[in-house]
Amino acid sequence: MSTVLRIALLCVVLGEALAMVQVRVSDGLLEGEVVHNEYGGTYFSFLGIPYAQPPLGDLRFKAPQPPKPWDGVRSAKEFGPKCFQYDLFVDKGHVSGSEDCLYLNVYTPDVTPVKPLPVMVWIHGGGLVSGAGDDIEYGPKFLVRQDVILVTLNYRLEVLGFLCLDTEDAPGNAGMKDQVAALRWVKKNIASFGGDPDNVTIFGESAGGVSVTYHLMSPMSKGLFQRAIAQSGVSVSYWAQAYKPRERGFALARKLGFYSDDVKEVYEFLKQQPIENLIKAKVPITYSEKERTNVEVYFSVVEEKQFGDNERFFYGDMVDAVSNGIHEGVDIMTGYTADEGIMGVAIFGDYKESLEQAKNFPQFFVSYPMSLSLSTNDQLELGNRLKEYYFKEQIRVPDHWESLKNFYSMDIFVFPTMRWIKLSARSKKNKIYLYKFTCYTELNIVSELMGVGHLVGSKPVVAHSDDLMYLFSARNQTKLDMNSEEFKQIEIVTKLWTNFAKYGNPTPDDSFGVAWAPYSLEHQDYLDIGNELKAGQAPDDEEIKFWENLLTEFGQELY
Repeated sequence: MSTVLRIALLCVVLGEALAMVQVRVSDGLLEGEVVHNEYGGTYFSFLGIPYAQPPLGDLRFKAPQPPKPWDGVRSAKEFGPKCFQYDLFVDKGHVSGSEDCLYLNVYTPDVTPVKPLPVMVWIHGGGLVSGAGDDIEYGPKFLVRQDVILVTLNYRLEVLGFLCLDTEDAPGNAGMKDQVAALRWVKKNIASFGGDPDNVTIFGESAGGVSVTYHLMSPMSKGLFQRAIAQSGVSVSYWAQAYKPRERGFALARKLGFYSDDVKEVYEFLKQQPIENLIKAKVPITYSEKERTNVEVYFSVVEEKQFGDNERFFYGDMVDAVSNGIHEGVDIMTGYTADEGIMGVAIFGDYKESLEQAKNFPQFFVSYPMSLSLSTNDQLELGNRLKEYYFKEQIRVPDHWESLKNFYSMDIFVFPTMRWIKLSARSKKNKIYLYKFTCYTELNIVSELMGVGHLVGSKPVVAHSDDLMYLFSARNQTKLDMNSEEFKQIEIVTKLWTNFAKYGNPTPDDSFGVAWAPYSLEHQDYLDIGNELKAGQAPDDEEIKFWENLLTEFGQELY
């Protein structure tokens, strides 16, 4: 028996709530804790592990650099700082965090298992502007019960993570390269925690789902994972692709009072700015952007230019990349919740103002990329067709918020997800599972957290991010009754997710009473993950076909 395990077991036998445990990684010795899990057993917790150097000074905007080794024992009992950000969702506009933020956390059921454990690496959401990998939202207590290792991480956000000036100094995608650095760290070190470096599943939601689908195509990420789960976010979403990023960087400098046509001068100016000046950087570069209530992501993933031998995270045509460039043999799971658009109603300004815009200006319904390519006449026609489909009659403010929610659901989440899965299924190089999440219990609290609970009332709504309540424990969550309906659903969802991580198949046996068939273009199989599991085909098919036909009619190349 190893010294590490002897120490851990001794402390548990002695009845200590928390005990020390040490693990050696490539950069030094870490001391974590043995934590009692109120839902059964214990797990080992290692927090605030540096996976890259702090991206400070000359490293701002650049790709992450390898962490520096340390002498002696490094405490791994507290989370590292979250990356500097403003809250996009709950405490909207609140600023917090640090530039020194490239840390990850490891939770493992056993540091010396008989057989190495499957590893699940979580990439948080937050629109690429907010979020963190700590246990305020993403605690491990549900998932580690299923004998998997959970890794969570921070990555740079907004301007600090996604500024692109098309230069070697600021080529873009620093936040995505942070994620790659974390995955490389996992590949190198996870065996020290009892994990299998050749059985890694990446998973993420919203911007985390977008990240996952980019990793599926990125040459930097190839070989670092075997399975992938993209929840409520994909790379073909319009907000997941930067528009004219160089011009946006110049616009940011001008907003801060610096006027220059020299890109090196702009870079040096932005590099030296106090961090507080760079946060909440809303810098529209078109009149259409300025007038829209639903533009929140200004800095996003870019198609990188080549500079010397620098690694590029993503380049090429998006449709071709999704159709032909996904890493062969990687198993994939993706899907969406029943009421994704609640998020849009909550965060895109006052929903009443959005309804007023929708009522008076058909262009409200035209996606931002299409607003840049279609004539005004075509935009008016397209907008009116969408308006008629979702509202049927004259829009009433504020009564028609549900119709607005339904439009947002399809525009921002559902249609991009279905487009992505149809593109990726064309090559037949990957086994893909599609789901629609419709489960509703007292855990579905996101509508309330985002300030629209008064609209929802007692309706059984499954909002954007409600699925996360069935995967992660939250720091301040009251202990659940393990005989409750809520905990029953948690057991089902965590089992589906971890079965996929272990076997590449969410239903490898008949224990659920339903078989989740992989998606194909011929049958379009999916699983309805509700309070009961139901297999089906072609979810939301009528609405999807309406969008496909309409957008194709107006010149959009979907497939």
